[in-house]
Amino acid sequence: MTRSEFDDIRAHITAETDHAGDLVRIARNLLDDLEQVRTREALLRSHYLGLLTAARASVAAERAGDPDPLVFLRHELDRRGQLPGDDEQAQRILADAKAAMTMVAELDQAPLRRTGPRLRRCIGMSRSLNR
Repeated sequence: MTRSEFDDIRAHITAETDHAGDLVRIARNLLDDLEQVRTREALLRSHYLGLLTAARASVAAERAGDPDPLVFLRHELDRRGQLPGDDEQAQRILADAKAAMTMVAELDQAPLRRTGPRLRRCIGMSRSLNR
């Protein structure tokens, strides 16, 4: 759910405290959304763990003198359909990785600027909750 949708729900709860059925429906929707988010998070953690394990195994294999240390990483990327196909695609991936590293380095060096209280703004069309 978006921040705006949460704001709409808060406004509805505040304005309509005597509609218990609406509140139960909202609570069920929120629980459904929370369950979906937790499932996606678990899936992403699983993918991350697989990639991290493959990367560590590849580095360990290289240090141990294995003739093909990237076999673990290749296998994991292939399982996810993420192996680079041709030289052009490989060059694009390398360029993206270099750009991302540069951006992260810039972000790490930039000071965090907070000059006052954070303003909450909802941008977009107003929504109302169905009854």
